[in-house]
Amino acid sequence: MDHRLPYFAHTSRSRLDKSINSLLGLVEGIAIDGVVNEREREYLDGWMREHAEVVALHPFSELLPVVAGAVADGRIDPEERADLHWLCDRLRSREYYDKTTGDLQRLQAILAGIASDAAISADELVHLRDWIDSHDHLRSCWPYDEVSALVTGVLSDGKIDAREHELLRAFFSEFGPPPSRAPEDAVLSPAASGVVGVCASCPEIRFAGMRFCFTGESAKFTREQLFETVKRLGGTVVTALSGKVDFLVVGAEGNPCWAFACYGRKIEKAMELRKAGMRIVLVHENDFHDAVADQR
Repeated sequence: MDHRLPYFAHTSRSRLDKSINSLLGLVEGIAIDGVVNEREREYLDGWMREHAEVVALHPFSELLPVVAGAVADGRIDPEERADLHWLCDRLRSREYYDKTTGDLQRLQAILAGIASDAAISADELVHLRDWIDSHDHLRSCWPYDEVSALVTGVLSDGKIDAREHELLRAFFSEFGPPPSRAPEDAVLSPAASGVVGVCASCPEIRFAGMRFCFTGESAKFTREQLFETVKRLGGTVVTALSGKVDFLVVGAEGNPCWAFACYGRKIEKAMELRKAGMRIVLVHENDFHDAVADQR
């Protein structure tokens, strides 16, 4: 038995919060340029091995499957990145640490994520600069000012030479991997709302002339197969949710706690559109398949 466990019992909330802030920053750092290479994937795998005690617990269990799906093909498209950002914002700790402390932990983990593959690109630095500019409440806090000055100086000529790259790599690597342990007894309560509860009950689904948007993972078909089905029946598929969408189809696969799952961002927006008077209908995947069968 680890001799530190009695200590963990008194610091479980703080250690859990620090772990989730580190993971969120790490994910943002790896995904910041939309490309995930083998070194970065190995770095994320290493984090999960180091935190084996908590990867199956909320909130880690909500984020890691989404991350795994996003990085599987080596690229993170704009839709996946938006989902990751939405989820990171939802899971970011605000209960134990104040905003400044939490965001500083994120910044340090972002730096570690960017440096995890030992290759730092100008594109990564541009995204990092954007993050820094949007978090100027961290000004005068270490390492915000140092990072801001370093990134601004390197990007002044739009390129990274060998000396600058080594300087960046050495500085970012100082923040290393996230903490090696997390509390074994820390369990947060999952969200109470299920995805079925936000979907329409026995909806009337039409296809001809209707616009469909999809979110989440289907239990039966690929996204491309679902798109083809809608088009075959006279409907239109869009990837961006707006007030012009008639039906948002919610995949049946994945975590039922929709408020934290990978499809939560679009559901949240759909609920906002409905409150604004838009007539978008949230449809569970099972009802969508039933409507398709009725067309035959």
